[in-house]
Amino acid sequence: MEHIEPQESIPAKARLVYEYMLKPHANKWAMGLDQWDWVPGVGVIAILSYYERSGRKEIIDQLAAWAENNRDKAERAKVINSMAPFAIYPQLFRYTSDAYFFDTAVKAGDWMLNEAPRTREGAFEHTVTENVGFPEQVWADTVFMAVLFLARLAKLTGRAEYGREAARQLELHLRLLQDKDTHVLFHGWNCIAANHMSSARWTRANAWVAVGVPMIVSELEGICPISEEMIRQYTLLIEGLIRYQREDGLWPTVMVRSDFYPETSGSAGIACGIAQGVRQGILDRSMMESADRTLKAILQKIDANGEVSGVSGGTPVLDTVEAYNAIPCHPTLYGQGLVLMLLSEFL
Repeated sequence: MEHIEPQESIPAKARLVYEYMLKPHANKWAMGLDQWDWVPGVGVIAILSYYERSGRKEIIDQLAAWAENNRDKAERAKVINSMAPFAIYPQLFRYTSDAYFFDTAVKAGDWMLNEAPRTREGAFEHTVTENVGFPEQVWADTVFMAVLFLARLAKLTGRAEYGREAARQLELHLRLLQDKDTHVLFHGWNCIAANHMSSARWTRANAWVAVGVPMIVSELEGICPISEEMIRQYTLLIEGLIRYQREDGLWPTVMVRSDFYPETSGSAGIACGIAQGVRQGILDRSMMESADRTLKAILQKIDANGEVSGVSGGTPVLDTVEAYNAIPCHPTLYGQGLVLMLLSEFL
């Protein structure tokens, strides 16, 4: 892939972003790596991607130490959104040969197959650790937070039932969330009301799927087939996303609202998905022009300490589209992580 910045600057920026993630951030939940939830989950998934693209042994050692320190928290994880950290367990098992990682991952995967709440369509209900429920709601976030882990578990164990469920969840989420007119995704679907709630085509929701699909497809190769229709729908999604990209390479926080603020994490996730899809042959190489423009813009969002700016805070499905533009921006592990994943694609 062609670099639009001096080649040496991207590894340096990636290192800064990674090292900022490891620093202590007192009283900042969104930057707290030493916990078990979706936020640190995105962080450790991104750090693993950075390791796989850079090959630096100390990175995987750091992840193994993190997992060891959080064993007790992993045992209590029983909601879909907190499945995210388990996505690093298959690689940690291969690296350490510690049966704990294999056995714990299988327990989590079996919980997903047999006990995790589902909607009437069979999609995973979006459950969270917070004291709040979203009955029979399907969120795009689940693809990255839970389905990715299931696909990696399928590859680790060779058990086709994990792979088939991962593929089925991909198809369900695309069918329930994809806008038939624009081909981009709504944030969520309410199965009870049979609607998309506020009908927000939120950029970070689209990013979770844009980057999640090629990661999942690569894991399922040789385990179970991916339908041509699913790949076609994914391609339409990316084509739709590119149509909403701003001239500066970013996307507004709700993509159909060009007057809303540009959002860094969602933009990085979409561009990373494009780069991965092109690398894997899922997407046409011409789409890299879009990812290149995003990379150029994202590099300007990283300060000298490695902090990524312009990242919107945690966002449930909101009551109105306008409410998304009122979400404040601040540093987060998922913002750092999605940017690190994008930079890793260009190492």
